[in-house]
Amino acid sequence: MTLVGRTRERGIETLSLDSPATRNALSAPLVAELADALTECAKDTDVRAIVLTHTGNTFCAGADLRNPPPPDALVSLLRQIVEVPKPVVARVTGHVRAGGLGLLAACDIAAASGQATFAFTEVRIGVAPAVISLPLLPRTDPRALARYYLTGERFDAPEAARIGLLTTAGEDVDESLAPILDGLRRSAPEALAETKRLLTARVLETFDRDAADLTALSARLFASAQAREGMTAFLERRDPAWLV
Repeated sequence: MTLVGRTRERGIETLSLDSPATRNALSAPLVAELADALTECAKDTDVRAIVLTHTGNTFCAGADLRNPPPPDALVSLLRQIVEVPKPVVARVTGHVRAGGLGLLAACDIAAASGQATFAFTEVRIGVAPAVISLPLLPRTDPRALARYYLTGERFDAPEAARIGLLTTAGEDVDESLAPILDGLRRSAPEALAETKRLLTARVLETFDRDAADLTALSARLFASAQAREGMTAFLERRDPAWLV
């Protein structure tokens, strides 16, 4: 079963998260398949840029609680998106939660339609947005992150653009992306790669400095009693025991 669809048009490779039954949650197989697709795109000289999108009404619901990837596998995937020597553009027309926001932050450019909604829901199941902070903290407004990390509130696409999570938000995401993709097609491949290297240097410094600590934190929290209660409550569609 293929979990990542692939199409190509005029040098733009589109990778589609294609597990709508699980709301494109980051399972171990999906993470591995997306990593393989990115590796192939990086080696293909005919690929000018990569669009990361989705099927169904959810871009990504975060980690698959029934079959989650190891924290280090998610770190590796996020770093791969940052490091791949082609621009990676997120195209979002649905909901994004938890780990899915890490995918957005790792992309070089991110666009969403008015139907998109966003939330850092980790605290509501007893964990923290640890690993995804590697690309998020260097690129997103710190005051806004403090609010949304700590409360798990939902916010819309214009707010996501305001705080730096998105590059652009509009009712028609393809209309927003048209001039961006045209610009990428007009740009020299080596120049794109070197320009991306300039733009991602600070993000990669964060990976080098903090990845081991945040991976350990993520593993510890997911193994905690509160996380077990939070995830069980989520799967059983009930309130967790700590709700007051």
